[in-house]
Amino acid sequence: MTTAVHLDPAVRHDIVLLFDITDGNPNGDPDAGNRPRMDSETGHGLMTDVAIKRKIRDTLPLACGDDIERYGIFVEAGYALNTRLEEAYETHGWELEEQGKKRQRTITPEQADQARAWLCHRYADIRLFGAVLSVGKTNALGQIRGPFQVTMARSMEPIVPMDHAITRVTQTRQADIDKGESTEMGGKWTVPYGLYRAEISYSAARGTKTGVDTRDFELLYRTLEMMFDHDRTASRGAMCTRGLYAFSHDNAFGNAPAHTLTERVQVTRATDQAEPARRFGDYAVAVNDDALPRGVTLTKLLN
Repeated sequence: MTTAVHLDPAVRHDIVLLFDITDGNPNGDPDAGNRPRMDSETGHGLMTDVAIKRKIRDTLPLACGDDIERYGIFVEAGYALNTRLEEAYETHGWELEEQGKKRQRTITPEQADQARAWLCHRYADIRLFGAVLSVGKTNALGQIRGPFQVTMARSMEPIVPMDHAITRVTQTRQADIDKGESTEMGGKWTVPYGLYRAEISYSAARGTKTGVDTRDFELLYRTLEMMFDHDRTASRGAMCTRGLYAFSHDNAFGNAPAHTLTERVQVTRATDQAEPARRFGDYAVAVNDDALPRGVTLTKLLN
């Protein structure tokens, strides 16, 4: 069976992701009281690549079904990275030896390659995004540079974050109740509406090293389409994937610069720009697939 070009791990891909948010906070800034992240010069909303990859990490294991041995998540809440890295040693029977105050083992370059290959097979996020492995007692493993690189997402237009005062009917401290206080005040930041755009690049040369396969692509695309449905919270409001477009080359090096392809996905206002956008229908998405460079194929996964 011939592999669909957008699923081929042996060639380069440049991907455009569109998503929106309604009455929620897509990515709060902890240094600004959890205010939605913004470009302070233009007012455009931002969402970090780290936040996007967190949603992928949280959703990918749900999409994989029972194949948990290949779709474990390395960067996961409640699990120490050092413990998981040491597992690569233990699996191969390489005991960490006492050397002064530290426990470590010097391994050969061949053994380090084996350990990295095992980690790539076991943890999908290492296989896709890479990881720093030279920490703790496993400092001989170096790092893995991931084949998928995600940009920060930026809103199509400036956003106007709103700070909502909220109350709670119970107190944090018993002493406050004893004093007769009946409510506590709090705050909640939201973006009334924002349409965001991010780009994802895939390097086939790095994907070959980490072991990316066709199923990884299938599950990643499914995750990008559905991840906001599995990440619902009251603070995030309603978030939806609105567009997913993959420009696939016919070789690992590529046939055209990425920006000349991703710029073919254009988002413009479909309604009066004097009024603030409040829904996806206020925008028009146009994808120019005419006269694509030779060897480049566009797949509209969600349009």
